[in-house]
Amino acid sequence: MTTDDPLFGTTWVHAFEEDTAEGEVYRPETEDVPLSRRPRRRLSLSTDGSARIVMPGPDDRLVETSATWRKEGGELVVRTEGGPAPSRRVLRISAPAPGRLVVKR
Repeated sequence: MTTDDPLFGTTWVHAFEEDTAEGEVYRPETEDVPLSRRPRRRLSLSTDGSARIVMPGPDDRLVETSATWRKEGGELVVRTEGGPAPSRRVLRISAPAPGRLVVKR
């Protein structure tokens, strides 16, 4: 992974219509992701090991959460920071490919 890797500097949007048994599918925000009444989760990774997860809150407004990521085995593992245990999240990114991420929770 290098600083010019498209994994970084991209906002990834959950394209839930494409989810499979393998996991949740995320596409770059710049692609044609269909409009949805349901707010879409977003994920951004930085080369310094920080991450940002944006999720719908109780009133459907998007809420940003800070996170960190690191490589564990063949996956990138994203963990939200702080907060009570029920609100913490762990996302496992497997098989990142140009234009597509598969995320396991």
